[in-house]
Amino acid sequence: MKIAIGSDMQAHVLEVAVDELKKRGHEIVPYGALLTSAAPWPKVGMEVAEQVAEGKVDQALVFCWTGTGVSMAANKIPGARAALCWDAQTAAGAREWNDANILAMSLRYTSEELLREMLDAWFSHDPSTDEEDAACIRYLKEKDCTD
Repeated sequence: MKIAIGSDMQAHVLEVAVDELKKRGHEIVPYGALLTSAAPWPKVGMEVAEQVAEGKVDQALVFCWTGTGVSMAANKIPGARAALCWDAQTAAGAREWNDANILAMSLRYTSEELLREMLDAWFSHDPSTDEEDAACIRYLKEKDCTD
């Protein structure tokens, strides 16, 4: 799978995420602080989300200090469904019930162990085929706008 990964700043957990994705056989497309020392969180979130929405990558991971900023920025892009996750259960639910295509995480809060647990949950769940869940995603897609 081709995965975009971006962050507004360097942090140990970011390096671990890149290594973990590579170990799992994913192709990495770097953004933000993976290419330079720092980058504005809105730019990182939106650039990564554009790659997902345009189908240039399959999914993405984004990071900032809280995870909130990059998730807000990513969700400004129609077709992006970024989920700010803080544990494996949230990551699993975001993939399954919300068909999330971008996993947003906090550089401050996410430990190596928690990162691995969230990645396990994220990649082991597919979007739900339940009609009620599918209807919710269709509704989101109908309402996609940048404002």
